[in-house]
Amino acid sequence: MIYDDLCAGPHVEKTSELDENSFKLDRIAGAYWRGDEKKKMLTRIYGVAFENREELDAYVKQQEEAKKRDHRILGAKLNLFTVSPLVGSGLPMLKPNGMIIRKEIEDYIWSLHKNHGYQRVWTPHIAKIDLYEASGHAAKFGNELFRVKGGHGEDFCMKPMNCPHHMQIFADNQWSYRDMPIRYFEPATVYRDEKPGQLSGLTRVRAITQDDGHLFLRVAQIKQEVGIIVSIIKEFYTTLGMVDDYWVSLSVSDPATPEKYLGTRQIWETAESSLEEAAKQFELPYKRIEGEAAFYGPKLDFMFKDAIGRQWQLATIQLDFNLPERFDLSYINEAGEKERPVVIHRAISGSLERFMGVMIEHFAGVFPLWLAPRQVIVVPVGEKFNDYAEKVLKSLKDADIRAEIDLSTDGLNKKVRNAEQSRINYILVVGEKEETEKSVAVRNYKTKEQTEVTLQEFIDNSQQEIQ
Repeated sequence: MIYDDLCAGPHVEKTSELDENSFKLDRIAGAYWRGDEKKKMLTRIYGVAFENREELDAYVKQQEEAKKRDHRILGAKLNLFTVSPLVGSGLPMLKPNGMIIRKEIEDYIWSLHKNHGYQRVWTPHIAKIDLYEASGHAAKFGNELFRVKGGHGEDFCMKPMNCPHHMQIFADNQWSYRDMPIRYFEPATVYRDEKPGQLSGLTRVRAITQDDGHLFLRVAQIKQEVGIIVSIIKEFYTTLGMVDDYWVSLSVSDPATPEKYLGTRQIWETAESSLEEAAKQFELPYKRIEGEAAFYGPKLDFMFKDAIGRQWQLATIQLDFNLPERFDLSYINEAGEKERPVVIHRAISGSLERFMGVMIEHFAGVFPLWLAPRQVIVVPVGEKFNDYAEKVLKSLKDADIRAEIDLSTDGLNKKVRNAEQSRINYILVVGEKEETEKSVAVRNYKTKEQTEVTLQEFIDNSQQEIQ
């Protein structure tokens, strides 16, 4: 028998070397030879193997739980986003409920930055191809660029990254060393023509919104600024319950393939040592991984686990000595001479679309109160209590609590069941007793606990929980 070994390994000589209870076939799929649709269709067989049966069982259980949490299914069920064939694959649109989640995430991220000297900027979605040729992104992204032909003979493209635009904002100023660091913040959408077969819901898209930040600073300021960013990352992911058992990849270049990277070896060694020193100083649980650097510099990639133990690369801190060189950026130092700044690229959530997909699955659609698009629903037990229910609704909205009301003619049990299927955090049932006592009967969706409190007490408790 003649065969091609397409796998780099590791291998075993024969299957008898494996514990027969520690592996299983997973699925099959069609695949063209070497990805060429003009060639013969083959059958690809997927399997998984582990050290022992316990690890295999844990994996199978995790996969079953993951199916229940699939953000594409929950996204439709909870009315969060939609994808239209007329708009195009990989271009999801957020419905009102989804937009609430996204805005809450954006606002929270900005609240963690605004007192650390960051300033908001805005850049257009399109630029001349010259910008990305100067930055190196045109060569890096190649066919992934969405190219646009202008009507007057100019060649444009949809921006694949925000950093070249931010470089131009920095360049349009006369900076002194006293001004440094300069910190820009922009949650902006970039565009990449990902392969159709790789697109999936919110986690792999063609329109990617990054909570982008770029810092222009001196070499001596690297550790301090990295420390601030690390503290923001830790606070953000502590809020989301994801800081247990995280680790950090110190992604550095592969010296054996220098053609993959911009800049000289000396610049890379300076950048990599600076980032590793910062990782040590702030006691990050890091591992040095060769070959995983961005093409313009090394980075710290933060790896967090979700509620069912899956690992996601989310936040990142990237050090860049190269783009300031390419765009000839400078500030005036103490000696009155021009000096080149260093740039830090940083993102806390990464792609907001992908992050939302992760969060939907992490929380299984049952969001913490501050993030929930539908926080409270008021359910009158009968039509004659609708007026009191409306007063309760108004009080909740006046307190900036996202609330709605069910005034349908359905019975109480069906109203409650509908609210639970929508994963609404609190169901407030009101009837004669509640109207008399200015109270609400509270059903907590997460805990299934039922209590009765005054309306004001419920508002106070909810505001405290949100905060």
